[in-house]
Amino acid sequence: MRLEFRKMHGAGNDFVVVDTRARAPLTPAEARALADRRLGVGCDQVIGLEAPRGEEGQGGDIFMRIRNPDGSEAGACGNATRCVAELLRTETGRTSLAIRTISGLLPATFQGKGVWSVDMGAPRLGWREIPLAHACDTLAIPLEIENFRNPSALSMGNPHATFFVDDLAAVDILRLGPILENAPIFPERANVGFAQILAPDRIRLRVWERGAGLTLACGSGACAALVNAARRNLTGRAATLVLDGGELRIEWRADDHVVMTGPTATSFTGTIDL
Repeated sequence: MRLEFRKMHGAGNDFVVVDTRARAPLTPAEARALADRRLGVGCDQVIGLEAPRGEEGQGGDIFMRIRNPDGSEAGACGNATRCVAELLRTETGRTSLAIRTISGLLPATFQGKGVWSVDMGAPRLGWREIPLAHACDTLAIPLEIENFRNPSALSMGNPHATFFVDDLAAVDILRLGPILENAPIFPERANVGFAQILAPDRIRLRVWERGAGLTLACGSGACAALVNAARRNLTGRAATLVLDGGELRIEWRADDHVVMTGPTATSFTGTIDL
């Protein structure tokens, strides 16, 4: 089976994008093959573009299905949303689009030179909405590992927990990430961020993504970090998030919606025989 694909990234968070509007959606096995960095193309997530249809696709310009390298399905990805919006802009010429995911509709607005703003919606702060395994204060959930404890948790279409640390460079995320992702308090696993406040409007962030591992950038994780920092009165409601692969501007607006602004890029296009 031969598939045409486009390799894209947003601030280093990289994707293999496959247009499946004229064929069956990608299977978990196909996603795993595409995401393999040795035997496939390699990426943090595989993005399948599907025609809006039925209940889950109604009301958007396109349906974006997000699969992690292990084949599992993700609910939202802000960096991928920007990349898909840029693809649709080149296809249609439109600068205002709405991308549908399994977690809802994400409006995107073109800012010029490959930069897009995406309305990620309102954060979900209730323990059931995240979800967590039991009732607790989501501003400081009962989770501890070594010297790190009581992260803040929320959902941006997928579950996130943010630890605030004094020295991000000292955190062994590659070792701690898999343990925290699968902690019993997260029945659906979780994305785990470690954030260092650099200034009231600047945050350094690294994120271990469930099903993907440590990535160069995580858009929904950046949104979660800003909201959690503001909830803890560590920052204001807008900040620049400094990630390994670049910077994202995040604003938690007065209407409760979180808007993410950042770049997009196409690395290459090609065809692979699965």
